[in-house]
Amino acid sequence: MTLSLPLQILIAMLFGLLLGVALPEAAPWVEPLGAIFIAALKMLIAPLVFLSIVTGVTALGDWSRLGKLGGVALLYYFSTTALAVVVGMLVVGIMQPGVGSELTLPTPEAATIHPPEGLGAFLNQQIPKIFDNPIHALSSGNILGMIAFALLFGLGLLAVGERGKGVVEALDGANAAVLKVTDWVMALAPIGIFALVAGIVAQTGIEVLRPMAAYVATVLLALGLHWGLVLPLILRLVGGMGWGRFLKGGSPAMLVAWSTASSSATLPVTLECAEKNLNVRPTTAGFVLPLGATVNMDGTALYEAVAALFIAQLYGIDLSFGQQILVFLTASLAAVGAAGIPGAGLVTMAMVLSAVGLPLEGIALLLAVDRLLDAFRTATNVTGDLIGAVVVDRYAPGGGLSAKPQPENS
Repeated sequence: MTLSLPLQILIAMLFGLLLGVALPEAAPWVEPLGAIFIAALKMLIAPLVFLSIVTGVTALGDWSRLGKLGGVALLYYFSTTALAVVVGMLVVGIMQPGVGSELTLPTPEAATIHPPEGLGAFLNQQIPKIFDNPIHALSSGNILGMIAFALLFGLGLLAVGERGKGVVEALDGANAAVLKVTDWVMALAPIGIFALVAGIVAQTGIEVLRPMAAYVATVLLALGLHWGLVLPLILRLVGGMGWGRFLKGGSPAMLVAWSTASSSATLPVTLECAEKNLNVRPTTAGFVLPLGATVNMDGTALYEAVAALFIAQLYGIDLSFGQQILVFLTASLAAVGAAGIPGAGLVTMAMVLSAVGLPLEGIALLLAVDRLLDAFRTATNVTGDLIGAVVVDRYAPGGGLSAKPQPENS
């Protein structure tokens, strides 16, 4: 029987922990395996950022499909994702799960480079990066430049219509190829994580595991606040629907999302809940929900921000105001390409950490609890998708909750 990847990673972490505690002098012999894994992750960042965002934008279809329907959907997606990131950053800033751990983790030199303080200095430093030469952005790891060019290039392909169809198909194929390479790299994850954990525990001791309970509590609290407070307020104030009715109609999709940890796998159930239980028109649901499963990742974006700030706290790195803005931006935009990526949280986390110069080695500490947290953030993602369908259906031409009869038990 083949073990699932999360279970393989968990077993690898346990063996790495045992090796680091029992034979710390042996850790240097296996640490190169961890370095190779980290290098492979870095190799994937640039092509994944570019191809995932371009294909995500071109998945919108032609310009004629956008109009008011697409405009409302995109406004909702970006607004709720930004709110989720803000909630996550506020909660991790208040709880500070990584502060006071007194660990002496190795910190790469890049992680100590801080941009100048203040909004003006940050903008002066970062705005030129947004409009960097795209080839240079790809080769130098300029995340903002890659994201900006990918968004503009994707919109450009939409604008030229049929003339860009061949390019879109080619990039779709390239994206599929890169995702296959990602599969191969993720198959090596247990070996890499074993080596990374062994090296960290050998240097710091078992104390490295103590902050993890606080980290889990922080993520769950932040997700709970977004799921149970922010999204219900949006549903009531913007969507015109009560939380009780929504839970009754949408809970099957949320439960499937929680159990599968996959927005894409949950999509058939999500569509059925939206159309049959929440009375969203099929034309709206068929456009909004598949798109949302690709680009609307509230829970994932929130998790990326919390994890990045936790790693910074754990390593004792003070993030400047500019770096925190960069975490906000990259966590929000990383979610656009996350859904189609196997091991999405791991790869997009590498993107966020790279953007602000945080050590990618910190990812190894998060993987033991990642599968548990993945279930909750995916359920949050699908909840946001369903609410988005209700909101868009209300404001789309001919929409509105009063535009069609509502069954008594919905």
